[in-house]
Amino acid sequence: MSVLRSLMESVRSGAVEVVDLTAPLSQDTPILQLPEPFGNTIPFRLEEISRYDDRGPAWYWNDIHTGEHTGTHFDAPIHWVTGRDGQDVSQVPAGSLLASAVVLDFSAEASKDPDFLLQISHVREWEQANGPLPEGGWLLYRTGWDTRAADQAAFINADATGPHTPGISVECARWLAEQTPILGVGVETVGTDAGAAHSFDPAFPCHSFLLGAGKYGLTQLRNLDRLPVTGAVVIAPPLPILGGSGSPVRVLALVERRSSGGESERSNANEPRSGRDHGHER
Repeated sequence: MSVLRSLMESVRSGAVEVVDLTAPLSQDTPILQLPEPFGNTIPFRLEEISRYDDRGPAWYWNDIHTGEHTGTHFDAPIHWVTGRDGQDVSQVPAGSLLASAVVLDFSAEASKDPDFLLQISHVREWEQANGPLPEGGWLLYRTGWDTRAADQAAFINADATGPHTPGISVECARWLAEQTPILGVGVETVGTDAGAAHSFDPAFPCHSFLLGAGKYGLTQLRNLDRLPVTGAVVIAPPLPILGGSGSPVRVLALVERRSSGGESERSNANEPRSGRDHGHER
């Protein structure tokens, strides 16, 4: 049997599960709000063209109004000034849109501290327990923030000092960009950076370092709790917008649910393998 036929047989049989990591896109989808004088993206909106009526008796269709970085979306290098000479979203190689993925689960820490930051030491500890980060693959950073996605205020979690959402430290962002073989970083929050990253040096280090290094970002993911710590394959094809800095994207994960002995591996999804109490602060 060919490799591709075997894959499709596995999908049909349930041996490989397709997990949707994408948040539904609607007028209620949370969006980033920048303070004045900066410009802001628009909320997603459908504008009806016709719906089985005199404007078009047999068809229904809409115009869509949205920003490139609304909802679950892909960040291309050109999105940030450090990557201004890099790829736009249409130039991302098709082969990079299907890649292996690992999940680093810090949802317990983020539930206690909304400003929790991933550090180099956290990633090194994860690697000791699970092996190296994947060559040309995604680091998916689970914080549990997707549970807030139905509520703009809770999702952005802002007060007088600004947003408070988990992210990645300056040092870790630089290290992931310059010293690791990953393709990019995926998160559950509105952007790849922490809510407080506007005050970091440099500001928004994930954008600055990762996109500057020609790597990518995926944001507003969900269902990362349904993925194994290692072994998933992510398919993340953005719209090939010429000159575009990013695009909404339907992110899918392929997860092998049966071992060679035929037993389900679902119970292994996101089980910490470090041997420590995963709920403790580090």
